[in-house]
Amino acid sequence: MPALPHPLLNPEHIAMIDKGVSTIVASRNAAHRPSLMRAVGAAIAPDGGEVTVYLARSRSRQLLQDVAATGQVAVVFSEPLSHRTVQVKAGEVELRSAVDGDAPVLQRYLRSMEHEIGNVGLSADFVQAMLACRLDDVVAIRFRPSEAYDQTPGPKAGSALPAA
Repeated sequence: MPALPHPLLNPEHIAMIDKGVSTIVASRNAAHRPSLMRAVGAAIAPDGGEVTVYLARSRSRQLLQDVAATGQVAVVFSEPLSHRTVQVKAGEVELRSAVDGDAPVLQRYLRSMEHEIGNVGLSADFVQAMLACRLDDVVAIRFRPSEAYDQTPGPKAGSALPAA
């Protein structure tokens, strides 16, 4: 994947994504019919130039087919308590099965989501059930964001995000 000339996300956005917040992955088929699913994990490079999202294959078959067919992905990262939201898009992706080295990333994400969802009053048991999956059922989608947007509700929603 070619490097972008400048980062799209500033350090604040990278920190929000890195801590592990609600992550929804979307794509579309050739007829432009959307598909989407909640991720079971996410990771971002320290410079924001590369993102990996993790999906449960058994719950994401259509989405994974669409991503593989089009190479397009859109991912929304949102803090449940504040609704602060960032969307990133890419037109080139790499898909692979999760490996043992991904397990710590998935566990870190689970613990963060227990905290994030706990902030709005839901239990860790709820989050564990929502994100439960076996490692051999997980697919990783790696990409370099080519577009980024502020999707926080309010007057700047939809604004492009070149790094500040």
